[in-house]
Amino acid sequence: MQNYELILQSPVATSFRCTKAANSLDIDQSKKAIHHFKVSADIESSFNIGLIVGASGSGKTTFAKKIFGDNCFKEILDPNQPVIDQFPDHFEYEECAAMLAGVGLTAVACWIRPAYTLSNGQRARAECALQMAQNADNLIVIDEWTSVVDRTVAKVMSHCIAKHARKTNKKIVLLSCHYDVADWLNPDWVIDCNKQEYVNRRSLWQDFKRSEQLKFDIKQVDHSSWKYFSKYHYLSDKLPGGHIRTFGLFHGQDQIGFQCFANYVPHRGGKMKMHSNRTVIHPDYAGLGMGIKLITETSKWMTQQGFECWAKFSSTPVYLAMKRDPMWKLVSIDRKTKQQTGLTLQRATRGMRVDVKTYSFRFDMAT
Repeated sequence: MQNYELILQSPVATSFRCTKAANSLDIDQSKKAIHHFKVSADIESSFNIGLIVGASGSGKTTFAKKIFGDNCFKEILDPNQPVIDQFPDHFEYEECAAMLAGVGLTAVACWIRPAYTLSNGQRARAECALQMAQNADNLIVIDEWTSVVDRTVAKVMSHCIAKHARKTNKKIVLLSCHYDVADWLNPDWVIDCNKQEYVNRRSLWQDFKRSEQLKFDIKQVDHSSWKYFSKYHYLSDKLPGGHIRTFGLFHGQDQIGFQCFANYVPHRGGKMKMHSNRTVIHPDYAGLGMGIKLITETSKWMTQQGFECWAKFSSTPVYLAMKRDPMWKLVSIDRKTKQQTGLTLQRATRGMRVDVKTYSFRFDMAT
């Protein structure tokens, strides 16, 4: 344990208006101009997630600078460049993709656009990913964590960052004026600047059970909502032709996900084969595993309606998730490679996917 002490003092204003305002409530200006912060804490022992929390003006930022240095909050995200181009040169593409997916920024469309086009939450995730990549062996400190995002999005972001930090054994300290992220971060230690209190949770986080649960609903929707999600999908921005069924994932009244089933081949009797496709979770809500849950729950409904459900895709995380679910039966794994001569890579890959491994599953509720 180490003792930390901080005294914040501002000049006392003596103007007529300031003096009259203070006198109207009998405020001692000299005392109100001083904030004395004192806490004993262990931030030297091993940890992955630290949380410094407290109201605005409680001393969080100044306290962090005193401990970690004046440059601890340096931001490295360039708003004019795509996020994926800002990783260190020695990073392989797979490492960049894994780092971005790890913090919950899973939409490839968000990787390749200038960072200024991203939402506040997406930029915060991108900043975390870049900090973790460029500070491989050092501490990462981020101020104003989730201060400017929806509170549900803040909880999803916190869950993703904490999970990835522990998985990759990173050290990250987050400063926030919001207490609602604490359970979702499940930190190793907390310094509460309001209470001037330190809580060591290093032996508690593994067995911690979060009491709050986020609730999401699945509803049938018409095709029109696809236009709000198509920009986040890695393939065509058009829905398949033929017989299709579409569903939405909702948080309250807000649709935050889309799922489609389509019949790719003419129906010639028996159960109609419907293929899962166009699964999209809005990037702000990515990282909770809702994509595979949306596919599985809608497949149950489709099966009960008399359809035969299939899924074919190239996402490795979805493949691994389906392998763990006994209701999904792996049918085949294919790798298709198209060789082009006399064409640039850009032209050769336009409208087609080159050298892609695809996984085919069949849904079986009887298991």
